[in-house]
Amino acid sequence: MRCTTLDEVRENIDRIDNSIIKLIAERQQYVVQAASFKKNTQEVKAQNRVDAVINKSRKKAEQYGANPDIVANIYREMINNFINLETTKFQNKA
Repeated sequence: MRCTTLDEVRENIDRIDNSIIKLIAERQQYVVQAASFKKNTQEVKAQNRVDAVINKSRKKAEQYGANPDIVANIYREMINNFINLETTKFQNKA
């Protein structure tokens, strides 16, 4: 979609941001649930899974025309924060 004004650009960015935040909230619900299935903190950290998700995010970025480095960095930061959340939930269940 080609915008004709800066306001229109910003409205579209705001709309997309809203969708992204809703999806992050949904992802968080699953992350919290995942803690109940883990047996130890190594399973919470799951480095192999993190690597797989980062690699998949890079491939999806290329597929959709996004910068793979930016997407991978965003995912890495998001995953690190979710690991911290999941670690807290895991420790509280013990």
